[in-house]
Amino acid sequence: MLELILILLAVAAIAALFGFGRVSGIALTGAKVLIFIALIAFLLILFGIIAIA
Repeated sequence: MLELILILLAVAAIAALFGFGRVSGIALTGAKVLIFIALIAFLLILFGIIAIA
């Protein structure tokens, strides 16, 4: 998941550099959503609600 977040952030940065605001915004929104999902999953694992076997 971390790879996809970094790819989306890179796409957002490059698109913003070339002036593609909408593409940059979409990529940045996708990265934010994935960061939120990863954070929730991390907290669930940290507090033992989800166990990794």
